[in-house]
Amino acid sequence: MSIRIDRVYTRTGDDGTTGVVGGKRVRKDSPRIGAYGDVDELNSVLGQVRAELAEGEYAKNADARNLDLTLGFIQQELFDLGSELATPKDAEYEGMIRIGEVNVTRLEEFIDALQPDLAPLKSFILPGGGRAGASLHVARTVCRRAERLVTPLVAAGETSPWTARYLNRLADLLFVQARWIAVKTGKPEALWQHGLKPPGARKKLS
Repeated sequence: MSIRIDRVYTRTGDDGTTGVVGGKRVRKDSPRIGAYGDVDELNSVLGQVRAELAEGEYAKNADARNLDLTLGFIQQELFDLGSELATPKDAEYEGMIRIGEVNVTRLEEFIDALQPDLAPLKSFILPGGGRAGASLHVARTVCRRAERLVTPLVAAGETSPWTARYLNRLADLLFVQARWIAVKTGKPEALWQHGLKPPGARKKLS
């Protein structure tokens, strides 16, 4: 498939509408636009994670490089998912790329490959675990938001159930990846502590 983009700005969205696959124009605040907009945001956050993995202490770490390759693959799938969400049911076409069971199963396999390196959780953990780990937690929360927006589209029959299932499983994977890269780079995880007392007040300087 060949794509050519001649102009970045078109002015066609100045009226608050945007085009979806098939040529129809819809409001920019419609559920469909919100859903694939969040998927685009998620893809951007993963790009940020990959940029962090390419720098500093992560750059020479073989585990970080392997994680980068996985995230690069997921970015490609997220673009496919966004394209599917941007395609109304009446504009679906033969040969269009769809997210399906094979994509979801692959995410589960990614999770299963990382789990043996992680200690079982005995408490909730707070987002952190170094720069890459913290950014993966941000990606996880954006992914959950995207899932929440896609779920009503699935219920209304506007998109395949596999789109929401993919995001659900991806959020699980991002959580595991955040923990995994923290372990592999020696970054401590902060555990949630029930009823934690606040730190002591600073002494006033005389």
